[in-house]
Amino acid sequence: MKNIAGMLQKAQALQAKMSEMQAELKTREIVGSSGQGKVKVTMNGAQDVVKISIDPEVVNPDEADLLEDLVLAAFNDARAKVTRMVEEEMGKLTGGMGLPKGLF
Repeated sequence: MKNIAGMLQKAQALQAKMSEMQAELKTREIVGSSGQGKVKVTMNGAQDVVKISIDPEVVNPDEADLLEDLVLAAFNDARAKVTRMVEEEMGKLTGGMGLPKGLF
C-alpha cells in the first residue's frame, strides 16, 4: 500500500509540475520562416499563432498562390519547432519515467 500511495503522490506532483510547465511554455514564442525569412509565423508553446510577418517584397497580387504557400510553410516550420520545444521541456520534467514520446 505504501508503494501505491507514494506513486499517487509522485503522479500528483508530476501533474502539478506539468501544469506549471504548460503555463510557462505558453509564454514562450518560436518563429518559423520560409522564403529565406521573407515570411515569418510566430507561435507560442500552446501552438497559438500570435503574429504573421510578410516582407512587402513578396506581396504581388499576381503571385498570391506563392504567398499562400510561403505562409503555410512558415506555419508548419513554427509548429514543428514548437513541438520539439515542448517535447524537450516535458522530457526534462519526466526524464527517465519511460513515458511514450509524443505524449504531450
